[in-house]
Amino acid sequence: MLYYLTIALQAYCLYHCYINKNHFYWYFAILFLPVVGSLLYLFVNVLQKREIDKVQDGIITVINPTKKINDLEKKLNFADTFENKVSLADAYLGAGQYQKAIDLYKSALTGTFEKDYYGNANLIEAFYYSEQYAEVVDRIKVIQDSPRFKKSKAMFLYALTLEKTGDVDLAEEYLNQFNAPYSRYAERLELAKFNIRNAKTDKAREILNDIVTESQGMSKSSYKLNKGFILEAKEMLASGL
Repeated sequence: MLYYLTIALQAYCLYHCYINKNHFYWYFAILFLPVVGSLLYLFVNVLQKREIDKVQDGIITVINPTKKINDLEKKLNFADTFENKVSLADAYLGAGQYQKAIDLYKSALTGTFEKDYYGNANLIEAFYYSEQYAEVVDRIKVIQDSPRFKKSKAMFLYALTLEKTGDVDLAEEYLNQFNAPYSRYAERLELAKFNIRNAKTDKAREILNDIVTESQGMSKSSYKLNKGFILEAKEMLASGL
């Protein structure tokens, strides 16, 4: 079995090398060092290149934020597919062009794709940020029975929507599901704010104290990742709520 896997790996690497016109020395590495040469080729020319491409795409988006949208619009004009529609809708969503995103998600979520989780979840996000709360409540029915819904961003935004539409008890029920130690700091901070807005300062203070206490035992990387939430929790506690 290992022999056939090695042959398959070599074949893929040789094909990839030929198609992409990479340097000839890779042929020798792949052929004469079957496992090491092939794995090294994959790392340098496939995996690493993808990461570099992602960084480059991110830089281009920062410098020229409309380029990504323009490119995706051209791609959709060339091929009117579900994938291309959703990709462009995602770009609109990221750029804050919520109504354009909504219209495109709706046009994509038809037929066999009507209950697609990813598309519906992002449509819900677009509805929420454009303050179309009735649409959030209506659309949530499509995905709320999915295992992916539990503790998802869509569920979080639904909980905040419920508060805005007056169903505070159900909103609290959903938000409390995010209150797990050593995780979900953004959601837990929002839960603390929710409790303050609804005159439950003791509960809010307990959550904020938990966040600050947990931060004392965090690794440097975890602290850096959650620093903004931790500092805001400290400021809220210092304000006396």
